[in-house]
Amino acid sequence: MRTTTRTRIAALTATAGLTGLITVAGTAPALADDEVQRPDTFTSAFTAHASPDEVIDSDGNPVDGEPGASGEFMFWINSDEEIICYEITLDGVTPPYESPARTATHIHAAAAGEAGPPRLAFPNPEGEGELASSGCMQGPFTTGLEGEDGVDTGEGFSLKEIEADPAAFTADTHTAEYPAGAVRGQLTQVPVGGIDTGQGGAADEGAGSAWAVAAGAVGAATIGTVLIARRRTDAR
Repeated sequence: MRTTTRTRIAALTATAGLTGLITVAGTAPALADDEVQRPDTFTSAFTAHASPDEVIDSDGNPVDGEPGASGEFMFWINSDEEIICYEITLDGVTPPYESPARTATHIHAAAAGEAGPPRLAFPNPEGEGELASSGCMQGPFTTGLEGEDGVDTGEGFSLKEIEADPAAFTADTHTAEYPAGAVRGQLTQVPVGGIDTGQGGAADEGAGSAWAVAAGAVGAATIGTVLIARRRTDAR
């Protein structure tokens, strides 16, 4: 088994006039392809290192995900405004994606080793080789999937639920070949301010997780561009 470490520096423009983002009215359901402006501050941040070894089917049974695949999920939350920003990268995951929800990339209400419904549906990562997606979306949230009670599984969900118990939530992505999940990983909270990296940003290294950086509680209008340093370890 060979372990490689790759460092990626992503510059996210965090000014109030961020180009190309669409502001969605707070009363409208947030669809996976709708984006809102990145907020000035965040109340929490979370990371998940997803692997094929943690996949659970709908009956709660362990099943195989896609061999050799991995995923890094980073989430920043402003629960006061019901906004979640995300940066998702997948390596070794093979589309096409497949899910009865609106998209195939989710946060589920599910503790480790348990099944649970999706509460948030994110744009599926795309690209050549390493797949990626990033942006921000605002509640009230919908997933496009009807639960057993006949209600959308995202309806009534609040981001404060993640902040209250992040270990009760998992991030994953589903494909046609691996409908139960190609990769999956539990959410772990990281400091919003993080640990100084000496690169103009901050990072926190969780066990088995990506280096995660949050913008912190500093006004975006004053800091301009925020550098996000991330180290990812992939087992091949």
